Amino acid sequence: MVTVDFFHLDRAVTLRQPYILFALEAGNRHLHVLGVTPHPDAPWTTQQTRNHIIDLGEHTAQSRFLVHDRAEQSTASFDAMLADTRTEIVEIPPRCPRTNCYAQRFVSTARTELTHRMPILGKQHLRRVLAKYSAHYNTHRPHQALQLHPPPPESPTSESEHDRIQRRPDLGDLTNEYRTAA
Repeated sequence: MVTVDFFHLDRAVTLRQPYILFALEAGNRHLHVLGVTPHPDAPWTTQQTRNHIIDLGEHTAQSRFLVHDRAEQSTASFDAMLADTRTEIVEIPPRCPRTNCYAQRFVSTARTELTHRMPILGKQHLRRVLAKYSAHYNTHRPHQALQLHPPPPESPTSESEHDRIQRRPDLGDLTNEYRTAA
C-alpha cells in the first residue's frame, strides 16, 4: 500500500508557503518526495505522480492500493493514470485525515524532526534538505513500525561486541547516523 499526500511549510523564510508532495510505502516506510510547489494544482500533481511511476518502473506493480484524500488535486485524470498500473485507488472519507494515518504520521515526524527546527532559506535549500532527510529517513532512521530498528542495511555489519560506534551528524546536527568504526 502506498499513501500520497501534501504537507506545507509555515516557516519558509523567502518562499511563499511551499507544498511538498510525497508518497510513503506503508509496509517498509520508504519515503519518496515527488515535488515542491507553491501552487499545487491537478495537472502538476498528475505530472509529478506520472514521473514517479516512470522512475519506479516495475516496482510499481508491487503496490496494490494507493490511498489519497479527496483534495481538488486528485482528479479523474490522476486516478485514470494510476488505473493503468493496476493499482486500486482508495479515497479517504471527507474530513477524516486520520484515515490516512501513515501520511499524517510522516507529516508530524517531518515537522518535529526537520522543518520546525531549521529555517528554510529558499527553494533550492528546501530541495537539498528534503533530499538529505529522505535519504536519512529511508536508510538510517529507526521506525516504530519496525520495532525501532532502521530499515535493513544494504551491506551486512559485523556483530562483534568490541566494535566502536561512530556518530556522523547531518543536517546541522538535526539528524545523526551511526555506524561501526573500521
